[in-house]
Amino acid sequence: MTDSTNDTTRENPRKVREGIVVSDKMASTLVVAVNERVSHPRYNKTVQRTKKLYVHDEKNEAKIGDKVRVQETRPLSKLKRWRLTEIVERAR
Repeated sequence: MTDSTNDTTRENPRKVREGIVVSDKMASTLVVAVNERVSHPRYNKTVQRTKKLYVHDEKNEAKIGDKVRVQETRPLSKLKRWRLTEIVERAR
């Protein structure tokens, strides 16, 4: 396999999502809500779906309301499969 540190050269690049931090109560873990707009299969109306992701935040940088970018990673715990890559926008 290619160099694992550079995700752009991977055969199957890691998923990247943007969302808003919903909870930061856990130690080095965030809960991020990611909204996805999908077309309803039968009615073709655009529907918003929200997915909660458990994200690893090593330095506890992000706070509730921050807009963050997260990247898929290996399983870090029972629920954590994502890690924080950057804080896009701070909460006001």
